[in-house]
Amino acid sequence: MNVRLSTNKAALGGLATTAIGALATAPGKVTHVLRKRYPTVAVTGMTGVGKSRLADRLARRAAASDDTAVGSAVMERRTRRTSRMRGFRFRVVPGDNAATRLGALDEVFHDEPVDGVLHVVAWGHATPRRAAGTTGAATASREALLAAELEDWTITAHRIASLAVRRDQPIWLVIAVTKADLYPDRVDEAVAYYSPGSGTPFGDKVDELRALAGGAKLSIDVLPVCSQGGDKRSPMPTKACTALLDKLATRLEQLSGHV
Repeated sequence: MNVRLSTNKAALGGLATTAIGALATAPGKVTHVLRKRYPTVAVTGMTGVGKSRLADRLARRAAASDDTAVGSAVMERRTRRTSRMRGFRFRVVPGDNAATRLGALDEVFHDEPVDGVLHVVAWGHATPRRAAGTTGAATASREALLAAELEDWTITAHRIASLAVRRDQPIWLVIAVTKADLYPDRVDEAVAYYSPGSGTPFGDKVDELRALAGGAKLSIDVLPVCSQGGDKRSPMPTKACTALLDKLATRLEQLSGHV
């Protein structure tokens, strides 16, 4: 009788230990499942290229009514969900060179490393931002905006290279050439400007990133996109913009193993 009681106690103790162990490892398993179904994507780029608007469209979220507002001082979060219980968690990094931006970059590339990067560029068509303390519409030449975009990319590229080197598995980068509705007849030229091996200033920087990170550690795509098109008679109607957005979303799903 005592032997049987001792055996039962030992069995119960074993079950309790197993249950506690399962509970202890559950958070890690839940996090793994969550990251697989909802990978985190850093949305980077300089102020005025349309990062928040693009994230809104990808997340199927209505944009703010004030389309003239440019820039955000804090990191914004968006989530895209599908009927198959999959999607993405977007982290929109502020574009200004401020302390909040540096903190956001540290978060997405070091503290809580993302699974992929969506870097937004606008081929010199970013909305200029007024200097602090000034009023009225801001102006900037296309050449100045391209130069600022290249400077911004240099900062982000170093973070991407560092992340790729630290990670055991490859990461992916999609360069989204946005505002394609502003240059509908030159979309291919714009995409080529940002592509590896193109010999352009930006293309050379992308080649440098690939060399730093290692070709096998980083996949790179360059895709055109726009968040808002014109009417049916325009060179880039809303239907065409939606098709570009869908193509971008499909590529993100492919890179994340969802399809």
